[in-house]
Amino acid sequence: MKTVTEPNYNNSSLTPREGTENETSRTLTPLPPPPQKSRMPGTELQDRVNLLSEIMLAYAGVMFLSSLFMRAPYGRYTSTRYGKLTIPSNLAWFIQESSCFFTALYVLLTTLRRSIPSVNKVLLFMFFAHYFQRGFVYPYLMKKSQEHPLFITLNAVLFCVYHGYLQAFYLVEAATYPAHHFYTPQFLLGSALFLIGMGTNMHSDHLLRSLRGSGESGYKIPRGGIFEYVSAGNYFGELLEWWGFALASWFSLPALSFAVFVALFLIPRGMHHHKFYQEKFEDYPKNRKAIIPFIL
Repeated sequence: MKTVTEPNYNNSSLTPREGTENETSRTLTPLPPPPQKSRMPGTELQDRVNLLSEIMLAYAGVMFLSSLFMRAPYGRYTSTRYGKLTIPSNLAWFIQESSCFFTALYVLLTTLRRSIPSVNKVLLFMFFAHYFQRGFVYPYLMKKSQEHPLFITLNAVLFCVYHGYLQAFYLVEAATYPAHHFYTPQFLLGSALFLIGMGTNMHSDHLLRSLRGSGESGYKIPRGGIFEYVSAGNYFGELLEWWGFALASWFSLPALSFAVFVALFLIPRGMHHHKFYQEKFEDYPKNRKAIIPFIL
């Protein structure tokens, strides 16, 4: 039987060489902590996202109830009820919509997260593309129209800042979509709906701008494109956009809460537009719906 000899730790051959102790000490020096992934723990991130989304949903309900009794006082329904101070409509749209763009950009540029997943980046790009168009391109192309109440503009800015923060905070700080989400039916269909909706919205805005020639004023019956089916074609496009965005995000609570807000705000306003055209024009097409083709 073989005898197992215990190693002699006192053997001089195992004694560290001169200088080894210092090298070992340096090797065992604790490394600095890694960079933070976010400003707060995961549960706190999710709690904040949930709370902000629930507030958005509550606000959507309030706006819907108010729309049953009054029309939002801007555009063709401009009123002095909220003050006589007004600013040009194109300036108002620039201020309120670009505030959403810049708020989301601030969240993106100040994040401590080391790496943002690719799916998150694509969803962010979709968000920024919409608000670049609405905040910069749309106001630039607008023709002179009715003045915008300053009070309404400031309220819209507050909402847009809130909305921009919520969506960007979720996608930049809280959410982690796996790479295979790119190939899921919900992402592909949702992205397609978003693009179709954005194209419909932009084309409808172009048709509305083209209704009046230089120096003309007043309202005319919109023709062409989606306006052959609904009175508020631009609103229908925006509905498609944001429900597509919500689907692409797999109905994340922030995206879903905003899609609900868009529906509860724009559907009543689209119905007001429909009634406006019916009362103003005797020859208004009888087969047109208000905002959703063939349905509503």
